[in-house]
Amino acid sequence: MHILLTRPLEDCSEMIIKFQSLGHQVSHLPLLIIEKINYEQINFSDFKGIIFTSANAVKFLDLKNVDKNLLCFCVGSATEKKARSVGFQNVISAEGNVENLKELVLQNFNQKDGNLIYISGETVSVDLDQQLLKEGYNIKRVINYRTIHNQNFDDKFVSELKLKMPDMVYIYSQNSALSFLNFIKIHQSESLWMNTNVMCIGEKTSSILNEIKWKKIFLFNPGEEEFLLYKI
Repeated sequence: MHILLTRPLEDCSEMIIKFQSLGHQVSHLPLLIIEKINYEQINFSDFKGIIFTSANAVKFLDLKNVDKNLLCFCVGSATEKKARSVGFQNVISAEGNVENLKELVLQNFNQKDGNLIYISGETVSVDLDQQLLKEGYNIKRVINYRTIHNQNFDDKFVSELKLKMPDMVYIYSQNSALSFLNFIKIHQSESLWMNTNVMCIGEKTSSILNEIKWKKIFLFNPGEEEFLLYKI
């Protein structure tokens, strides 16, 4: 099977090796570039809990003054893995879903316990901080990275892709879907994807790609990538 992965290389290198070890051909088309944003100095002693909705939020956080024993809420397993790798000890993880993450916070952190800090990218699909404010929490959002659409694609790669179209493509966000749609239109390949299954995180992501004719669109959660191989 020919699989196309679209996350930055450091976020999908393990998956590339895994899929190749299973005998699949893997192509890599990074749709987004991740950039650090400089943010205000934070006094972490003011906070009793920290929330991450991506591994990039952990990656771009200056950790030298952070208490690693803070109660740490992560959106999914990849974010949890990154948080633990930099030393966070008290980590609670949702199943790759911001709504589940919100419920974990409600269940495990009382408003009276203190302030929360939410570290995120510039663009988020759910205003988690606003929702928790409405629930009575004191929460501060800090933005420490942004995503930029990749505009530079290797012509040789594109030509080879058109000759052997993928059986599966994984798309992880609305931003990625917009970038992928742009890639398809720039390279005038709209008619070439009819035998490709596209795997999307969430309906909002899949809806962006509805104007392209696919074999089938699947919705999935992070961690289910290998499981999806056996559904098609």
